[in-house]
Amino acid sequence: MSVPAGVTVSGKAESAVPEAPQDRSSTVLRLGRASLALLVLLCGFTLLLGFANKDRCAGPEFDDWGRSGPDFHERKYADVCYSDIQFLWIGRDVDRHVFPYVHGSINENGELVGGTVEYPVLTGLMIWAGALFADTDAAFLLASALLMAPFGLATAWLLGRLSRWRALIWALSPPLVLYAFHNWELPVVLCAVAAVYVVHRGWGKRGVDRPLIQRASVSAVLLGLGFAFKLYPAIFVLPLMLYVLTGGRGGKELVEGKTRDVAGMVRVALIAMGTAIAVNIPFAVAGFEGWLASFVFQGQRKADITANSIWFWGFRPDSDPGNDSVQEFISFASPVLVFASFAAACAIGWVRYQRERTYPWVAVSAAMLCGFLLLHKVHSPQYTLWLVPMFVLLRIRWGWIAAYFVADFAMGVGIFLWFARIAARLPSGVYDSFSAQLVMIGVWGRAGLLVGLFIAFLTADFAVDEDEVELEEPSRV
Repeated sequence: MSVPAGVTVSGKAESAVPEAPQDRSSTVLRLGRASLALLVLLCGFTLLLGFANKDRCAGPEFDDWGRSGPDFHERKYADVCYSDIQFLWIGRDVDRHVFPYVHGSINENGELVGGTVEYPVLTGLMIWAGALFADTDAAFLLASALLMAPFGLATAWLLGRLSRWRALIWALSPPLVLYAFHNWELPVVLCAVAAVYVVHRGWGKRGVDRPLIQRASVSAVLLGLGFAFKLYPAIFVLPLMLYVLTGGRGGKELVEGKTRDVAGMVRVALIAMGTAIAVNIPFAVAGFEGWLASFVFQGQRKADITANSIWFWGFRPDSDPGNDSVQEFISFASPVLVFASFAAACAIGWVRYQRERTYPWVAVSAAMLCGFLLLHKVHSPQYTLWLVPMFVLLRIRWGWIAAYFVADFAMGVGIFLWFARIAARLPSGVYDSFSAQLVMIGVWGRAGLLVGLFIAFLTADFAVDEDEVELEEPSRV
């Protein structure tokens, strides 16, 4: 294949591109503008389906609090249209347009009051902004969806730039329909994907030819911002540090004369930490009690029926919230095992680095995410959106992806149908209802798959070619 006019290679000028034939098998083409536009359009259609699904719970009537009716509390489960966005319209002073955290606290019953929400500060700002001009839960849901949709579309665009048509795994994924507007996940997912993008694509005319420490520093800022949305991108900082320490691509991005970039590794850590602190400081200063309450709330959360984790189901019936000894054990064992999984992933990544000379930081990050999802005491359904970009960025067998989507669908639908049976006081045991069986398939199916994916990710190839060419007119090839 010859390279047509107008093609760029790794961000270099057109004149530097040789016209000599190339082996098609060794050249990976980036998507052109038209293809990227189509990809984003398809993602927009999926997001529209996701909103339509959640909007089924909205209206048509509203009470004095702006709560949808009739029978909202029955419909949200029975119709499988529940969203945290709509539900939290009442109970966190969202409907009163109270600015988050500043006047908030957590009371002796463990309830958040005074505008504090149970999420990090940037998500709190998203919640406040979405409610600012709303007077019903339906308007709040719509405004929140409009605020978040651009983050989902930008994620599709970045994934398309990185991994071409594999980005359809994100753009057309069932989890995007189920959870895009279930909670406030789309901004944090964009932060995580953008952090990978700037390391492996750079920005501007120089692109990936920028020094590694520049690219990694911007990535660290994005991961710090991600922490201020939903915490989890912070776990990717350690693999990124090891990537910088070892010199990036093939170890060839070290400063001349160095065998390890310790200073660069420390700089990445400090930038990520500094970004997270800088975002949080204004809220901590303005209302320390309300700011701290969000962290206290999450720390006190128990592995209960809403947690969907292996801890609740694995210790039944002793895992009831009232059993303090079991809950204390879970609160201790869960973080210990989570951090053990992180250490194992980083160590296995180091073994792979010694063989391949590039530290597989994205693969290690994906494995660490699997460890977190499996072993954390809370595994909310929408967390699947954190994992989907890893299916795009790493070449794993399609069977893993399909199986996880099936297990996730069983969980995402079954849990609400099961809650509906419980609320209606109908028989709801595993032998009494299909919905309870779906929940078991979801909980244990996801758990088993996360164990397998932990290994699969650590051995997977990165689905991004550092030496791709970009075609403005793909049809000319």
